[in-house]
Amino acid sequence: MTLDEKYDLVRSIGEECITEDELRNLLAKKPNPICYDGFEPSGRMHIAQGVMKAINVNKLTSAGCSVKIWIADWFAQLNNKMGGDLKRIQTTGRYLIEIWKAVGMNLDMVEFLWTSEEINKRPNEYWTLVMDIARRNNLPRILRCCQIMGRNEQDDLTAAQIMYPCMQCADIFFLKADICQLGMDQRKVNVLAREYCDAIKRKNKPIILSHHMLPGLQEGQEKMSKSDPASAIFMEDEERSQCKDKESILPTKIVQANPCLEYIKYIVFPWFGKFEVSRDIKNGGNKVYNSMEELVSDYESGALHPGDLKPSLSKALNRFFRKTFYFLFLLYILFFIFLLEGGYSFSLPSMCWQPVRDHFKNNADARELLKTVRAYNITR
Repeated sequence: MTLDEKYDLVRSIGEECITEDELRNLLAKKPNPICYDGFEPSGRMHIAQGVMKAINVNKLTSAGCSVKIWIADWFAQLNNKMGGDLKRIQTTGRYLIEIWKAVGMNLDMVEFLWTSEEINKRPNEYWTLVMDIARRNNLPRILRCCQIMGRNEQDDLTAAQIMYPCMQCADIFFLKADICQLGMDQRKVNVLAREYCDAIKRKNKPIILSHHMLPGLQEGQEKMSKSDPASAIFMEDEERSQCKDKESILPTKIVQANPCLEYIKYIVFPWFGKFEVSRDIKNGGNKVYNSMEELVSDYESGALHPGDLKPSLSKALNRFFRKTFYFLFLLYILFFIFLLEGGYSFSLPSMCWQPVRDHFKNNADARELLKTVRAYNITR
């Protein structure tokens, strides 16, 4: 790739880049810059996390970047996810990694690093960083970063949750990241890292590449939420429930804050390069859109009706998910066997395959087991 091609590919990931000049300069001077991404293992995987991360990582590795994905198990415990049970958190993390493998994430230049393991390898380096970041910032500045945990400054935070932003800021330097490739909801702590560079007189600041957040399916939801099943399309949702049965807001001729159009723009077009609409001849017949601009134009004019858009999006998502179903089916069976052999309880996703659903419906022991497992809530 030329420098311009690399820059355009990497820059296309971010809704915001701080700063573009620094990004271009980095790509010109460093063949394999280190990109940092991370996640809390905290429940089922929705398409914003599953598909968009795979798309973004594949773009970065295609441009020659090395990607370090930080599996934030200790952070999930600090944030009381999965009830603060580290074993459940780590099992969830392994499950999520397997989904990304099945989805088609290119792992040639990707490392999955567990927080608990990596910090314990170099504890003096890590905790010295955390302490220095903490002492250089006052409490109000740290509290403004609470958004990264799905919290706000008015929440009744634990001491552990106040530590969280200082630790996440330290992660960036601990991993020697050149680029912070995270969602817009993580922007504040990434800016904190750049401010820390100013405080310690460090010239090379981490570049912030913040990707777009897919909205939830309910009105006014800025992002999908694992803890609110009605707001999200999960990776293992059955075909009929992905878009058709969700109470998504789909206003006629209105493009702004339209969740289905956002999913087409950020998932369907990047993955398939087109969007196919199936409809009756009387409504204009089938049509293939090769650009988002063309689709938006038809939607705003009324030439494309929500009643045709929504099932066509569901069909596109089903095409994507089918390639992972056999793999996920085997994964669910392994988890089920693990539960029967006395493993700790795990919040199983809803089943993709009819034979498994029939088993839980018709077998009394399995039905009672599933009832118990589903009683475990995803803690916010």
